[in-house]
Amino acid sequence: MLKKFALFRNCQRDMAGMLRLNAFGHATKLVSQMRNYASQAINQMLQLQHTEVCADPPSRGVIFGVYADENDKTDTGILTAAGWKYNVQRTGGRMIEVLRMSGPMPKAGESRLFFGQETEKIPYYSAVAIVGLGKECLGYNPYEVLDEQKETIRRSVAKACMDLALLDTTRIEVDNCGHAESAGEGAALGVWCYQELREKKNRIAMPAIDLYTTKDDLCDIEGWRIGVQKAAAQNLTRQLQEMPANILTPTAFAQNVVEVLCKSGVNVEVKVEGWAESQLMNAFLSVGKASCEPPIFLELSYYGTSAEERPIVLIGQGITYDCGGLCLNPMEKLYVMRADMTGAAVVVATCRAVAALRLPVNIRGLIPLCENVMGCNSFRSGDTVKCMNGKHIKIQGTDYEDILVLADALSYAQNFCPKCIVDVGTPSWDMRNTLGEAACGVFTNSEILWQQIKHASMHTGDRVWRMPLWDYYTKQVTSGMSADVQNIGIGRGGKPCKAAAFLREFVPCGQWMHIDATSVIFTKGSHFEYLRAGMAGRPTRTVIEFIAQTICKDTAPKMPKKEK
Repeated sequence: MLKKFALFRNCQRDMAGMLRLNAFGHATKLVSQMRNYASQAINQMLQLQHTEVCADPPSRGVIFGVYADENDKTDTGILTAAGWKYNVQRTGGRMIEVLRMSGPMPKAGESRLFFGQETEKIPYYSAVAIVGLGKECLGYNPYEVLDEQKETIRRSVAKACMDLALLDTTRIEVDNCGHAESAGEGAALGVWCYQELREKKNRIAMPAIDLYTTKDDLCDIEGWRIGVQKAAAQNLTRQLQEMPANILTPTAFAQNVVEVLCKSGVNVEVKVEGWAESQLMNAFLSVGKASCEPPIFLELSYYGTSAEERPIVLIGQGITYDCGGLCLNPMEKLYVMRADMTGAAVVVATCRAVAALRLPVNIRGLIPLCENVMGCNSFRSGDTVKCMNGKHIKIQGTDYEDILVLADALSYAQNFCPKCIVDVGTPSWDMRNTLGEAACGVFTNSEILWQQIKHASMHTGDRVWRMPLWDYYTKQVTSGMSADVQNIGIGRGGKPCKAAAFLREFVPCGQWMHIDATSVIFTKGSHFEYLRAGMAGRPTRTVIEFIAQTICKDTAPKMPKKEK
């Protein structure tokens, strides 16, 4: 009996084992089939994604504006006309809903990015940036001496372009946001950065920019073009400022100017040291005689109207590096003294922009180029030189050489019977301590020129501030007994004003304006969203706008009529 029971148990075990083997084999086969199916599905999905990416890479971005009260967090915002049309037609109203759910409306100078807003399976714009434009009623603010609407557009559009550039966006289309020229300026200034000396793999992407337009809407393409041209001129100034002094020597500067301007229709004459000696430009020559780089004098000519029309003479200080000579500058200044040729860069960029915009005006540009370094042939404190106009200059300090190179150029300007003379230089570091990055100083003997440059700066957002040109300062630079003029003068303080008073001694009769750009040479990148940290390229756009306003005779400011 026990044997039969044992045999029965063994048979049960064998049958259970066979059943388990069959079940395991079936499960294994089922898993294998599922795995093959899943693998095919995953491969098909990956192939589909790869095909979509290759067909339409997500590299296009678009920028729209929204008006909202920055002080009211509950303000739901109003999109610009183009933005609202895009919101309705391309996103089915989704974009404005997502914007309102994302928090308070972006403030002026802020941008907010959204992705995948369009209803199509493959969106045309992979990224949409909404920028804050402040209140709709923004305009000219007399207390800030600024058109706040235009400046807000520049700041906000530039910030959005920078954000989109970080995503390797290859093309950005920009809504005019109410003023196409300002939008073009902000976009072109914001995407630019100096990186010629970096490896390509480490460079920041610089996307192409264009005005956002639709088939049925009118667009201010001319305003956009003007804004881009002005920004390109300022970027050229920034590029020249950023170039190291060992690369951008006076000779290299002259070569670059010839390459840049001759293609634009501006004539360039390169005059060498022997010519300057024949013109008795001893003040200019004394500054550069210690350097192994010979001084060069550039003369630029642009004729946009009849040859009989008197030209506007632009003079740019062109010291490609300034160590201060024997009166050595402190270390913190030496680092940025490669930009002591800011005035020359502004004149070059302005001439190119005027030619590109085809303004009906005649321009004559004068650029004295040299280096102020130490050497066995350096000019010394206490030296006296005779200038082109016959006056003798007592050199009290070799680190105040800027006005010496401008003095001879001002005297030479009288040969062209100018309508007015505008010189741009960086003669006094005290100007930066006075105005900071907010504005550059202007000294002029003409109320008309001051009103024109003031109005120009209001439109460009690159402000200027008038400084005194009193006889008080003239006496301080002409009171020396041993020479006609001194390059520092007597008394403490007022160095920018004394520099302007010094230059006035060499101005031929007529309207003259001196722009001291020392305060705006470089920026820390925190005050103006459209300028990255580094050289600023200011006040290029203001000078271009100033020239444009001199052409508009009906709108140009006029001196009040004297009562009889």
